[in-house]
Amino acid sequence: MSPPLVLIAEEQQDLRHQVREYLEQSGFRALPAASASDIWNALKAMPVGVLVLDAALRGPDGMDLCRDVRERSDVPIILVGANSSEVDRVVGLELGADDYVAKPYSHRELAARLRAVLRRGRNERAIGLRARSEARFDGWRIDFARREVSDEQGNLVELTAAEFSLLAVLLDHAQTVIARARLMELAGVRDAPSSDRSVDVLVSRLRRKLSRGGRAAPIVTVRGAGYMLTAAVERR
Repeated sequence: MSPPLVLIAEEQQDLRHQVREYLEQSGFRALPAASASDIWNALKAMPVGVLVLDAALRGPDGMDLCRDVRERSDVPIILVGANSSEVDRVVGLELGADDYVAKPYSHRELAARLRAVLRRGRNERAIGLRARSEARFDGWRIDFARREVSDEQGNLVELTAAEFSLLAVLLDHAQTVIARARLMELAGVRDAPSSDRSVDVLVSRLRRKLSRGGRAAPIVTVRGAGYMLTAAVERR
């Protein structure tokens, strides 16, 4: 099996090449991208495993590029930004990123986060295999092989890689409280301070997407303990 391909969309040319060299020495395949058009061309032409996206790649509208990529692709995105505040991390996640890294960052940290995102994808496949190929709950159908979520009418709901992983874990532990730390690990923010809201944003996004007709998604917050999917799950 060939190493995963990492698309490095970085504004600074020197950093692009430095990151590429380090990742290739670390066992990845890496492809630099200097513009939004480079990203679109790469996503169309080859199976990109992860996108490392510089929030400044498109100037003041750089963060919106993350949203544009998410709308057109489900490739995992690690957003890189010059700011490290909680607000920036939350905004990045709201726009569809799976993880957020603040500049300056070490190449070693980036490689570790890339492995975590790729490991998350493997965990999704393992969960799907263990739970057969399909799950149903509260009128929703989950196809693990295709990574699709649809309602009773067959309408698809678009989930990011992080949102799908979060849902898969909740389904795997239905009607059981999942500790917040476990979900933080899934979201790739295990080393963040306890006040970090990244996992809460993911849960909020998932709830919003699985709520319909004035009916809230069956994901509850258990104060001081974590989160729980309250609906019964049928496996097929």
